Amino acid sequence: MSASVFESFLSTPEMLGVFGDAAIMQGMLDVEAALARAQADEGLLSMAAAQAVAEACRVELYDLPALVGESGRAGSLAIPLIRQLTRRVAERDAEAAAKVHWGSTSQDVIDSAMVLATRRALSLIDRDLCALTDALFALAERHGDAPVLARTLMQPASVISFGFKVAAWLQPLVRARQRLQQARLRALQLQLGGAVGTLSAMGPRGPAIARRMAEALQLPPPQGAWHTQRDDWVALGCEVGVLCGSLGKIAKDWSLMGQAEVAEIAEPSGEGRGGSSAMPHKRNPVAAMVALAATQRAPQRVAALLQAMPQEHERGLGNWQAELAEWAGLFVSAHGALKALADAAAGLEVDRRRMLHNIEALQGLVHAEAVAMRLARLIGKPEAQALVEQLSRRAVAEGRPLHDLVVEALAQHPSLRDAVPLPDLDALFDADRAAQPARERAHELLQRLR
Repeated sequence: MSASVFESFLSTPEMLGVFGDAAIMQGMLDVEAALARAQADEGLLSMAAAQAVAEACRVELYDLPALVGESGRAGSLAIPLIRQLTRRVAERDAEAAAKVHWGSTSQDVIDSAMVLATRRALSLIDRDLCALTDALFALAERHGDAPVLARTLMQPASVISFGFKVAAWLQPLVRARQRLQQARLRALQLQLGGAVGTLSAMGPRGPAIARRMAEALQLPPPQGAWHTQRDDWVALGCEVGVLCGSLGKIAKDWSLMGQAEVAEIAEPSGEGRGGSSAMPHKRNPVAAMVALAATQRAPQRVAALLQAMPQEHERGLGNWQAELAEWAGLFVSAHGALKALADAAAGLEVDRRRMLHNIEALQGLVHAEAVAMRLARLIGKPEAQALVEQLSRRAVAEGRPLHDLVVEALAQHPSLRDAVPLPDLDALFDADRAAQPARERAHELLQRLR
């Protein structure tokens, strides 16, 4: 597809190529060639005529910019392309030219070509989704046991393991891959119905021709024309949009954990990656930026697909055309985000010492819940909660470790001091021990995800 420099910056050459002018038009020509061969197999035209049509179905024979220009006046890209195809065939076989596009309609050709392009697009997404998940699994193996702060409402909460956080990134990706595989089975079908979806111009051979075409194009046989039945198709687009959201969640975490004040992870650097035109010290999270851009754009595209679903009678007026225009952009954004994160994840840097430093810098406050739960066994939860809240406020106000204040408070209550020996209290403030439940849960999650 033709794209502005800013669109290209947020995508990949591969995905832009999938929906480029040449690729889409070659897809349309592939559909026309498959139609001619299927009709020849069913006796609607001669094998020689089908061969003449197939030999003219090469995109390099056509002036693509001129065809795109004509399509605006014609109301469909298929109309000028079929007109030129017919002329090409007529130069070799006038009889065959009379049978070009026989019994089909413009939407059949365009929808089927978009199905072929989308199949290639989904292959790219699946490839890089696997690459990203593999990189995240490897990251969890290397650094999964490291204690790290959990944060809720943008504030430090308690201690988890880095593997637990990685598992939270992985779970939606694994589910996305499963849902995309299911959605593609329903959505990627041949479109062939003729003028109003009945295949009437092909007579009783119509269904057999559709089956032969589907087999030739390696698509499931259609259950019927879906000219204005867009549910399975749009459902696939929605799944791509959900994937963008899951990628954006990962990117958001990376960008926050990579802030210099936090510095727990960093995207790969070097070779001009993530630099600043004004500030030499900066290390910008460019992969996260690309993914977050996709997250910003995908909802509008998905909304447009949903908005276009109520189509008029047997052929939509404007809504199908809007869907076509939005479809490619959704995949372009999704693959740009996915490829950026997959490439960065393979070299993501994890600073375990910084993670521990950030925990310790909070003066033990992240262990307040564990202390309160331990004391609750002795004095009840309300009293324990109130005591630890009071001590936490003092820790902040006085700049003292919560551990020391708890020791002092226990000393004033001999029954509590004896019930909570100092080694037991020390263990409650141990970050490595605090991360153990998250480690165990992460191990279970990662094993199941694999």
